[in-house]
This record gives sequence, structure tokens and C-alpha cells, in this order.
Amino acid sequence: MSDVIATARKQRRTLLSEVEAKDLLAEAGIPVARAILAKGPKKAVEAAEAVGYPVVMKIVSPDIAHKSDVGGVTLGLKDAKAVRKAYKEMIERVSDAAPNAKIAGVAIQNMAAQGIEVIVGATTDPQFGPVMMFGLGGVFVEVLKDVAFRIVPLEPRDAAQMVREIRGLPILQGARGSQPADLPALEVLIVKVSQFVAAHPEVAELDLNPVFAYPNGALAVDARIVLASA
Repeated sequence: MSDVIATARKQRRTLLSEVEAKDLLAEAGIPVARAILAKGPKKAVEAAEAVGYPVVMKIVSPDIAHKSDVGGVTLGLKDAKAVRKAYKEMIERVSDAAPNAKIAGVAIQNMAAQGIEVIVGATTDPQFGPVMMFGLGGVFVEVLKDVAFRIVPLEPRDAAQMVREIRGLPILQGARGSQPADLPALEVLIVKVSQFVAAHPEVAELDLNPVFAYPNGALAVDARIVLASA
């Protein structure tokens, strides 16, 4: 069992922080936007300088699952002054919105270039066990519910079929003259997530949303992992 998962178990947590989730996924060879945990404005600036400006700042709390709902996400911070100011304001906002939440700090990550947003996820079905999901990401997943499912473990052909099953495939193929997404890179990412889920049966839920699909490659910019109750 990974040290990250063992630590969460010891602390009786089922929700991993975004930093923990991304560290786990990166170890598995899944392309994720690097995130550094920072406690205090000085550490936040150091983290921003390590990953490179502009940066995104996100609140880290075991008690907050949806960061945007409590003002826990700030985009496009371009220098140290902006990071220090954003840290102070974020802690105040989140403390007001969720006064009982334990705040571990903030996650600092480089602001990735925009791509086509897709979602790659996994959940645990009571009958079939781990099930993989793929579809258009961001707001589209809630509005269109345009997703494909497969039972874990996946073969490369399963991933290729999932990508091509969704109604939004023309968007990935470059509709209206836009650049097409790198479909083979998405397929590799899906297979690697399937392998990760198969190797970690203690993972009950996994969401990479959004994953930015580029003409060359793909990158998960947000990650959420929920462990099964011990």
C-alpha cells in the first residue's frame, strides 16, 4: 500500500488531498499538473517560483470536497505579490464560508495551457467492481452526460472504443477547423488509470476533471481520489 494511502488510513481520512492524489498518479506514470502543498504565504511564493508563473492556487482541506464552492480556487497569479495577496484572501474567504473546516494549506500548480476538456474517472459498482468512465469534461459532463463506461481492467482496444463512443467525438477530432486532440495520448492515459485502479483496490472513486487534451499529449489538471471505508 502506498505511503500516501497508508497515511490517510492512519488519519481516518477517505478523501485524499489534491497534492496527495497527484503524487500517487504521477508515480503511476499518469500525466498530471504538478501541485505543491504550501503552508503560509512565504511557502506559497516558494512553490510558485518552483513550478513557474502564472500559477493556480487551491485550498487544501480534508473537509472541503468542492473547492470552488467556498472560494478556494484562484487562477492566473503572475508574481510573488499576487500570490501573497491571494493566499491571505483565500484563507479569509474559506474560513468564513467553512468555519469548521481544517485547512492544511494551499496547493500551488502551474497554470496549464487550455485544451479540450475531457473527464477520465473510475467508480466502484457493487456488482461489477471498478468501472472506468470517459467523456467530455468540465461543465459538459454534468449537462450532456455524454460518457462511455468499461469494466476494469481495460485493454488498449477498450480505451480506443471508449474515446470513439461518445457523441462529442467530432469535438476531439477537430470540429469547425479547430485542432484535433491527440486521441492515442488519451487512450494511453485511460489505460494507465485503469492499471492504477486495478493495482489499488482501496480506491473507491477517482476523477480527473478536467483533463486537457492537446494536439500533442494530454494533462490532468485536477484530480480527486476517494478511498473505500476501512
